[in-house]
Amino acid sequence: MYNNNNIRFKSKTKLPRSIEPVGIIPRSIIRTLNRFLTQLFQNSNNLVIEEFRISRYQILVSLQSLLSLIFIPLIINFLAKTFILIPLTDYLWNKQQDDIFLNSYLEKEALTELQDFEEVLYFDYFLTPTRYETPNWATYETGFNALEFPVILKSQIQKKTLDLANNYNQKSIEALTNFFGDLITFGTLTLVIIVLKPQIIIFKSFLVEFIYSLSDTLKSALLILSTNLLVGFHSPRGWELFLEFFLNRFGFPPNENFIFLFVATFPVLLDTIFKYWIFRYLNKISPSTVATYHAMIE
Repeated sequence: MYNNNNIRFKSKTKLPRSIEPVGIIPRSIIRTLNRFLTQLFQNSNNLVIEEFRISRYQILVSLQSLLSLIFIPLIINFLAKTFILIPLTDYLWNKQQDDIFLNSYLEKEALTELQDFEEVLYFDYFLTPTRYETPNWATYETGFNALEFPVILKSQIQKKTLDLANNYNQKSIEALTNFFGDLITFGTLTLVIIVLKPQIIIFKSFLVEFIYSLSDTLKSALLILSTNLLVGFHSPRGWELFLEFFLNRFGFPPNENFIFLFVATFPVLLDTIFKYWIFRYLNKISPSTVATYHAMIE
C-alpha cells in the first residue's frame, strides 16, 4: 500500500518536459488538425475572436516592448550627455586640471598630424615660394635642419597647433562622456528589462512563435547568414573594424596584439556555441531545420 501511494505521489510531482518530444507526425499537421476540429464546435466563432484579440494584444505589447528597449536608453543617454555629462566634464577637465590629452595615444596622434601638416606646408612652399614672399623673414627649426622661412609659415603652424590642441581637448572630453554615457545607457537598459519583464516575456514568446512559423528553408538561410556574419570567412575584418571603433570611441589606442588575439579566439568560441546550440537544442525542437541547414552548407 505504501509503495502504491509513493508511486502515485511521484507520478503527480513529475515535472513537465520543457521540450516537446518529436513524434512520427509533424507538429504542423497536428496543429492544423486541431484548429480544424476546433472550428467544428458551435462556439468556434467566439474562439476565433478570442484568439484574434490575444494575437492583437501580443503584437501591441511586443511592439511596445521593442520600442521601449530601443528608444528609452537612447533618450536617457542623450539627455544625460546634453544636460549633465558634457557640461560637468567640460568644467572639470578645463578648469580643474591642465592636461589637454586624455592619454599618450591622443598626444602622439596630434603630433603626427602636426608633423604631416608641416611637411605639406614646406612642400608647398618649395613648389611655389612666390605665394609666401614677405619682407619679414624668420628662422624656423625643422626636424632636419635650420632653414629660413617667411613669418607667415610660422604663424600658420602656430594656428594649426592651437586648432589641434582644441580638437584633441574636445576629443578627450568626448571620450570621457562616451564612457559614462554608455554606462548610463547600460544601466537604463537593465532597469527597463527589469521593469518590463512581463511584457518582455510576451515579446519573447511572440518572437519565438514568429521564427517557428517560418519555413525550414528560410530558418536555415537566416541561421547561415548569422553564422557567416559572426564566425564566417570574412568576419575577422568586421571584428577588427568593430574593435577599432570601440577603442577609438573611448580614446584607447588600437593595440594590434589585442585585436589579433581577440579575432583569433572570440569567433572560434562563438562557432563552438553555435554548433552546441544546434546539436543540443535545435536538433530536438526542429529536426527538419537542422537537416535543411546541413544540406545547404554542404
